[in-house]
Amino acid sequence: MSGTLAPSYQFLLPELELHCETKSCNGIRFFEPLERGYLQPGEIKEYFVSYKCRNCKKTIKTYAVWASLNEDRVQGNLFKFGENPPFGPPTPAKVITILGAEKEYYLKGRRAENQGLGIAAFAYYRRVVENQKNKILDEIIRVSEKIGASKEILGDLNAAKKETQFNRVVAALRHGIPPALLINGHNPLTLLHSALSEGLHAQTDEECLELATSIRIVLTELVDRLANALKEEAELKSAVSRLLKTNIERTKEKDS
Repeated sequence: MSGTLAPSYQFLLPELELHCETKSCNGIRFFEPLERGYLQPGEIKEYFVSYKCRNCKKTIKTYAVWASLNEDRVQGNLFKFGENPPFGPPTPAKVITILGAEKEYYLKGRRAENQGLGIAAFAYYRRVVENQKNKILDEIIRVSEKIGASKEILGDLNAAKKETQFNRVVAALRHGIPPALLINGHNPLTLLHSALSEGLHAQTDEECLELATSIRIVLTELVDRLANALKEEAELKSAVSRLLKTNIERTKEKDS
């Protein structure tokens, strides 16, 4: 019949397993599509398709896709040509928290590293560490105080905060940092300084990529050790408290 619209066919999108960075998830979760696409036979369309985390209902991932349906109404094509947030390995939520205002530069560095752009990745990571050195030191001081670091170590850390250059920060730490924060027996700030002190323009792109990867790994490990040191200290205090309570109760039972 003239003027009758051809039927449209719905293409179904699968659920995806993606990393969700919210505090309640912080891991791989199922994401479900928020839209369904419709096509007529022989039609080609471009779509924005959004996915939402099924667990926290907060994180959204949007894909730009190109879709087509053959005249046979059975086969077609679906091609992804973009996504937001951009593709890249997941970043631990604890790292994002400590980076604060430099979060976007860290993520840019992560994407550059993932794409093999060594000089760009190194430049982004160096900016992040140098600009956030005081926040990193604040977190080290906070954890050091809670786990009972010596007065000498705490004095060095507070003195280091007054330094403007990273090499002077490292030089100020004459007594090092608490053993719980060492990485393979080494001060992570010294390791970061070693990588950052390499001249950016004196290195090849491949060498910069290796240094950038090392900076990210050490920074991530430092953040993990800061979190674990507090966790272990809290667990230890809880265990001691339980044992003391048990001893007191037993003593009362004997006296009665």
